[in-house]
Amino acid sequence: MAKRFLLLLLTVLPAVAGAQLRINFGKDSPSRKLTVAEMAISNLYVDSVDENKLVEDAIRGMLEKLDPHSTYTTPKETVSMNESIKGEFEGIGVQFNMIEDTLIVILPVMGGPSEKAGILAGDRIVTVNDTSIAGVKMDKSDIMRRLRGKKGSKVNIGVVRRGVKGILPFTIRRDKIPVNTLDAAYMIRPEIGYVRLGSFGVNSHKEVMSALDSLRRLGMKKLIFDLQDNGGGIMQAAVAIAEEFLSKGDMIVYTRGRTVPKHDYKANGSGTMQEGEVVVLINETSASASEIVAGALQDQDRALVVGRRSFGKGLVQRPIEFDDGSMIRLTIAHYYTPTGRCIQKPYKKGDLKEYEMDLENRLKHGEFTNRDSIHFADSLKFQTLRKQRTVYGGGGIMPDVFVPLDTLKYTRFHRKLAAKGLVISQALKYTDKHRKELRKKYASFQQFKAGYEVPAQLTDELTAEAAKQDIRPESEEELERTLPYLRLQVKALLARDIWGISEYFEVINEMNDIVREAVRILGD
Repeated sequence: MAKRFLLLLLTVLPAVAGAQLRINFGKDSPSRKLTVAEMAISNLYVDSVDENKLVEDAIRGMLEKLDPHSTYTTPKETVSMNESIKGEFEGIGVQFNMIEDTLIVILPVMGGPSEKAGILAGDRIVTVNDTSIAGVKMDKSDIMRRLRGKKGSKVNIGVVRRGVKGILPFTIRRDKIPVNTLDAAYMIRPEIGYVRLGSFGVNSHKEVMSALDSLRRLGMKKLIFDLQDNGGGIMQAAVAIAEEFLSKGDMIVYTRGRTVPKHDYKANGSGTMQEGEVVVLINETSASASEIVAGALQDQDRALVVGRRSFGKGLVQRPIEFDDGSMIRLTIAHYYTPTGRCIQKPYKKGDLKEYEMDLENRLKHGEFTNRDSIHFADSLKFQTLRKQRTVYGGGGIMPDVFVPLDTLKYTRFHRKLAAKGLVISQALKYTDKHRKELRKKYASFQQFKAGYEVPAQLTDELTAEAAKQDIRPESEEELERTLPYLRLQVKALLARDIWGISEYFEVINEMNDIVREAVRILGD
């Protein structure tokens, strides 16, 4: 039908050139109308068009008129998006950062192909397969594309190493590299364990369970489970983790949509964390799977939730894959906590800008700094299932214990330093120069944590570099307020670059107000 119509259109077009073209579709379905429109544009439009882009733009246009979380991704975007969810990618296995257009190895992945080949922290990778990647302003994603490749394939790299003349050649056989979602796990106080999860992926449940087993062996009796800034991921991972804390038959979450019947997710009773005090930490960027876990443990009175109201992403997406590797993630249902609270915050269909401004509006209205600025209608009040405590709906998870954002600790000057990337880059430069010296002086991270103080030279160099970019404190008083937290952040970054991400959080958490409140609660 569409092809016959197009032939007719081509035949009559010369006769109607310059006149308004009317097409009567009669009883044609909307999908047929869309097909004919695409064919007409690609065959008749005055200028050449990219037909693939035309279709992609049409798909995006349709999804933009729906909810904020129905999306389309190209094949390349889909691969990138799925890496953290799949729990692995194929490459050489290094954590790296860029200093002045040069790739610096932060840490080779333990047991990965780079470590096996002899790559060391602090190495500069300057060539990949005889192509220079240093000092050529190559995009970071392009560098990653050159280093990654199929498992078993080989890549030749050239490395500059401090104290060694010339470029060292290495041939590395690529392999599967695990993507860890667990950021940190350590004993934050005697008997109190701390676990921070960065996202929910395929291996998250296994990672969390391994961390909990290790902490129990160290004497953990109480747990802080940190989901701050965790934007979510796989629902099944959230269900599996929540299940570890709940009794048999306890509701974890349920979903329901227009064409999707209600589906309950309940604990099977095999959880290993059904006893012991638990505090769950959330903030305004904790979303989706994080809210499932926090909502379930709050509603079932299994944990106290501490922090600030979470993001409010409670829409279930179903992936719809195309043959070329692109994908639609279409919203099909809502998430509900065990008490019946809808996690999704309100939105207007097609108004993505207002939705994206929500966190900024919350800040302006004082929600991050004052609990009394948050008002709930009586219809949004719910009762927890065991202790009948009052919890609130209306989108997101409202914590049991509110911790305000300390706007004085993070000064305007500090925010500008961070926005320009100066804190991270200067810390990395310092680590690069003093790595051997620091490792020699501090045989262990615990010695470093207890004994290291950021030298004034480092912060002086940082503020001097900032001044070159016209970034200065407004007063000496602002500089003095900036320095304590700045020094702690730099110390944490040094710990990350020498030992790892868990050590970073072990340092920085000492001034994290939400973490400190959780420690106080469990300590009491």
